Amino acid sequence: MNLIIDAGNTRVKIAVYSNSELIHNEIFTPINFLKSTLEIIDKYKCINAIISSVGTVKKNDLIRLKSKINLIELNSETKIPFKNCYLTPKTLGVDRIALIAEAVSKYPNNNVLVIDAGTCVTYDFVNNQGNYLGGAISPGILMRYKALNYFTKKLPLLEAKTDVSLIGNSTESCIHSGVIYGLINEIDSAINSYKEKNNNLTVVLTGGDVNFLANKLKNSIFANPNFLLEGLNTILTYNLN
Repeated sequence: MNLIIDAGNTRVKIAVYSNSELIHNEIFTPINFLKSTLEIIDKYKCINAIISSVGTVKKNDLIRLKSKINLIELNSETKIPFKNCYLTPKTLGVDRIALIAEAVSKYPNNNVLVIDAGTCVTYDFVNNQGNYLGGAISPGILMRYKALNYFTKKLPLLEAKTDVSLIGNSTESCIHSGVIYGLINEIDSAINSYKEKNNNLTVVLTGGDVNFLANKLKNSIFANPNFLLEGLNTILTYNLN
């Protein structure tokens, strides 16, 4: 059994895979991470593990995990199944590395655009020769709401909602329209731009806001909330083999 750990900015996702089959997945807060992970290791008798962390996991927790399981810490030096053409590979987020690894694994010989809608919205492109060329980073939904509140004196901080009118008729409905339709139009426009330059483009949408956004886009996409976890499992398997 493979243990997969995705430690993001605000939460930790943990999954267990048997080969490519997802057996178990769960979400924790960083404070409950170590205790819960050790319990999962024992329950599923996990032998190998990989962790993608943006810095939310304590060093002592990693040391404790390494005493229990064969653990790979994903970084710029980890062996990956694609050619990384990023000009600053050491600054490339480990989450983005995992997403491209899965894009290459699941859609070989394809031009693939992976859009991860979470705290930030990241766009990552790998061509049909397996070369990762880069992409873009944009504010996510929550960040957009917070920015409107933080940088103004009177605009309230709102929570995202699914039922949003294009034409707002109050300050709150205008904020919702600007944030939600602004992001939807951004994503659709980005997809169209990539399609103009790349034939037979496959588009994958993932991340915490995937279900919120997927049915609002005009373009055809593959929605997969577990794409990052699958990518981490792909990289772990690639290194073990």
